[in-house]
Amino acid sequence: MQEKAKASEARMDKIKSLAEIYEGCLMADGFEEALIGFGTRFTTPVAIYNVSKCIDILVERDGMSYEIAEEYMTFNVLGAYVGDSTPIFLEEFVDGADDRQAWLGL
Repeated sequence: MQEKAKASEARMDKIKSLAEIYEGCLMADGFEEALIGFGTRFTTPVAIYNVSKCIDILVERDGMSYEIAEEYMTFNVLGAYVGDSTPIFLEEFVDGADDRQAWLGL
């Protein structure tokens, strides 16, 4: 357990360092473990998060069912526009079909 805490602390240190490089990024509070990188939208720096990991966080941290977490994510996070620095939430493609791939027609 202590190793996991150290790894999480090291990850947060790396995020803070990268956030300084990508000054002006808006970060999604509570989803630090789902942050997969930084990028730019035109010339504006943005944080990039993994949607599936965000949903997992809502399930584990907040005790939501998967369905409620997915609905919450869709309406309260993905549906929020907070300006040019709004984070990007990435749908990662993986081998094998799942509900999200079926929705995308893959």
